[in-house]
This record gives sequence, structure tokens and C-alpha cells, in this order.
Amino acid sequence: MWWFVVAVAALFEIGWATGLKYAYDGLTWTLTIAAIIVSFTGLLMASTRLPTATVYAVFVGLGTLGTVVVDMIFFGAGINAGVIFFVIMLLAGVIGLKFVTDENGKEAQET
Repeated sequence: MWWFVVAVAALFEIGWATGLKYAYDGLTWTLTIAAIIVSFTGLLMASTRLPTATVYAVFVGLGTLGTVVVDMIFFGAGINAGVIFFVIMLLAGVIGLKFVTDENGKEAQET
């Protein structure tokens, strides 16, 4: 459940990161500020129940990935092999961190 909260918080991070660049009036700035509040509230809630470093890395990774994709699809940001390569590497790191964290929120220990 707490990983779902992290994913939702990352979605709101995509919203506010995009909003910081494209907000232009009171309504869009209000929505951007609301997204910041929801995003960081979810991050704080999840980080009290899961490993903080892993939660933060997953949160930032998903937010970065989503912001890059939103910029490419909706705002015509350039697409090149370097961007695609590093976005895939970022996604692989996020998935890897999730796999090495067990269900109780502890990093898996190898013996």
C-alpha cells in the first residue's frame, strides 16, 4: 500500500514540476501549489513506513521519468538517443530499488 502512495506522490510531482514551467495565471499556480502539497505529504507519509532513502530515490526517479515523458509528448521536447538511454537507466534503477526492498519496507539482506 505504501508503494502505491509513493507512486501517487510521484504523479503529483510530475504535475507540479510541469506546472512550475507552464503555470501562467492564478488557477494554474494554485493547482501547482496544491500538487506540491499532495506530493510531499505522500512522500512524508510513505517515508515514515518504508526505508527513507529508497522511497526518496523511487519518488524522484518516477517523477523525473514522468516529467521527461510529459515534456516529450505534450510540449515537444527533443527526443534523442542519450535522453532515451538515461531514462531507461533511471527506470531500471527505480525497479531495482523496489526489488531489493522487502514487503516490510526493509532492504533485503544477503547472507
